[in-house]
This record gives sequence, structure tokens and C-alpha cells, in this order.
Amino acid sequence: MTRKDTSRALRVLQITDPHLRADPAGELLGVNTRDSLDAVITKVLREHGQPDLVLATGDLAQDGSEEAYRVFGDKLRAFHCASAWIAGNHDATDVMQRVASEHQASRRHIIQGGWQFILLDSSVRGHVYGELADAELSFLASTLEQNPGLPTLVTLHHHPVDIGSDWMEGIGLRNRDAFWQVVERFPQVKIVLWGHIHQEHDLERHGVRLLATPSTCIQFTSGSRQFAVEELPPGYRWFELEASGEFRTEVQRATEFEFDLDVDSTGY
Repeated sequence: MTRKDTSRALRVLQITDPHLRADPAGELLGVNTRDSLDAVITKVLREHGQPDLVLATGDLAQDGSEEAYRVFGDKLRAFHCASAWIAGNHDATDVMQRVASEHQASRRHIIQGGWQFILLDSSVRGHVYGELADAELSFLASTLEQNPGLPTLVTLHHHPVDIGSDWMEGIGLRNRDAFWQVVERFPQVKIVLWGHIHQEHDLERHGVRLLATPSTCIQFTSGSRQFAVEELPPGYRWFELEASGEFRTEVQRATEFEFDLDVDSTGY
């Protein structure tokens, strides 16, 4: 898939961790997750307009229901572009992939606007932590080998680095060394992007930008030793990617969204 208009940057939206439920009144720690996603979509359209591509990076459903994925797909119709979905630890991967395929959102490799996007499945059935199977690592390596000249964004659900939050260290990517052994062989990788941690991070490793993004629902407290949430609004990440490999990115939040967060919760 190639963009016809190469005169401007490719506009990419990341939406992550909406945690939708089949029940329209479904909440996560007091926040109606359908309403919070709606607020984020409204913010995107008001602040940035239409993207050229949407990356949905996991935990799309809290209950793994087909209805939740159908609602997610329907809400993305606000954007007049393709999307690509990957699974998180709360997702029912088979159900998600079936609905994603109906929306042409099951692609794992995208070439668009002079960039390459590689989407990895780090979910492990029945577990909160993440791991990349050998087949995923082989897919990553072979795809990078085939397109050495394209600046590349690699995305997965689980965090592949330490984010300074003790309780989340055990639920990140377990075989992160194997992941980095592949990535570090390919200088065309410019960005590694993930969800899962419900907070913003912007780091760098050997010239690769490492980015995490707020959830479209609740936010975890950055740097916390134990599970904790903070009353920050839902958010998203926006990219403008130049074919040269240069890029700009920012996080925006739906600050007008009103919610009553259960700040005393000890889990979710």
C-alpha cells in the first residue's frame, strides 16, 4: 500500500488499551471505556484531523467479547483510513483477529508513505506478561532484511524495556534480549512503539526512539512501586513521518472528558 501524495508527512495515529466491554455501560475503575474512547476520537479529529493510518496496539477489549471488537471497529469508522490491530494480554486473540479481518485490520506488515510498519504479537494466552515466539522473532528479522532502505516502526503490546515501575516489571516482555538482538542488527529501525503501561514514555536506545502512550481509558501512575492509577485524562499518540526517516510525535489528552476514577483500587 503506497501513498500517492508524497509531498507531506504520513500521519499516523496510535490508539491503545481501550478495554471495551460488550456492555455499553461497561467501566474500568469507574470510567466508561466507550465514552472515554469517544472523547479521544473527538480530540483527534479536532486537533489533528484525519490520519492516514491507525495503529491499535492491544487490550482493545477487557472481556474478549466479539461485541467489544465490533464496537471498536465501528468507532474507528470516524477515521477515513486503514487501521491495524494487535492483541494485548486482555484480548481474545482469535476473536479479535476474526473481527479485525472483517475491517481489513489484520495486516502485520505495512509499507506506506516511505515507511515500513511491523506489528508483532507479544500476547501469551492466559498470562499478563508478554513474550515473542520464535516465529515472531523470525518474522521481524526476515521483514527487516527484505526492506533495508525503509525507515521502520516496530510495534507490540508489551514494554520491551524497564520503565521504572516495580509492579510492571514482571508483566512486560519477558524475552526482551532476544527482541533487541534482532532490532539492533537493523539500523533502519527508527521507532519501537508499545501500549500496555497506560502512561507516556519517551526513551532512546542506541539511536532507536522508544515510545509508550496513554490509554484511551485509565492511566497508571508513572514510577509507582505498587499498582496505582492517577487522574490524568485519556490520550493518544500522533506521528508525522517523513520519507527521509525524520519524524515528529506528540501525545495529546482528551482534557474535556469528565470521569470519576476509583483511585483506591488495588488492581484491574
